[in-house]
Amino acid sequence: MGPDLTAYFDRIGLQGPVAADVDALHNVVAAHGRSIPFENLDPLLGIPVADLGAEALADKLITRRRGGYCYEHNGLLGYVLDELGYGVERLAGRVVWMKQPGAPLPALTHNVLAVTVPGEAGRFLVDVGFGGQTLSSPIRLQTGAVQQTRHEPYRLTELPTQGAPEYELAAQVRGQWQPLYHFSAVPQPRIDLEVGSWYVSTHPGGIFVVGLTAALVTDEARINLRGRNLAVHHRDGTEKIRFDTATQVLDALTERFGVNLSDLDGVDVEARVAQVLDS
Repeated sequence: MGPDLTAYFDRIGLQGPVAADVDALHNVVAAHGRSIPFENLDPLLGIPVADLGAEALADKLITRRRGGYCYEHNGLLGYVLDELGYGVERLAGRVVWMKQPGAPLPALTHNVLAVTVPGEAGRFLVDVGFGGQTLSSPIRLQTGAVQQTRHEPYRLTELPTQGAPEYELAAQVRGQWQPLYHFSAVPQPRIDLEVGSWYVSTHPGGIFVVGLTAALVTDEARINLRGRNLAVHHRDGTEKIRFDTATQVLDALTERFGVNLSDLDGVDVEARVAQVLDS
């Protein structure tokens, strides 16, 4: 059973009903990105993200008004698009964003969606869960062309491989093309996605376990938080803020990102955030 669409549309501030067409896909992705924050408080606080079922994701991201990371964002959106009548395939990828040359191959720990629109040829790449540099619009799952989103241009390149086709997604950031992740167009079963989610939410050295991250994509800006450092990337420049205390960081999570911290009553969130201000 899928999520309650009325509750989801209320959460993202979009009026329903929604027809399964290209315009609606763009509108849903934009509304989701500006309304549900990317955040990793559960892994940071030692709470594994293991259940990627529709009920668990809707409870956290809709009812409890929290955010999440790729498996949760794209998991929930995938269920919503299923309910609306789109064709949805869940894919997996390897994050290469800021990967150093010669560094080991990263694990298969990113989740994206390949979406088909009724009556429309081809597929769209949809990703509302890559944090600060996530796709702000769907793009066509085709290589070669530079595709403009609500924010930066993106492009897909096919990678040399002896098996199923693999692709690299890159974004043009400050005038330079930056690779973000590699992925295969082979659909992944839920159990494999849950293994990936368990890994990134529990691995002792994982980025989501040892540091605080949050992001939100508005129509005008990308708002990114890492530890005590907040960056608001506008089209004409970046505003940077450095918080002195964990209390200020928690205020930013509530006021700028809309994270419902009361959902974590009984957990000393401030003490844990204080430990990772400079992570």
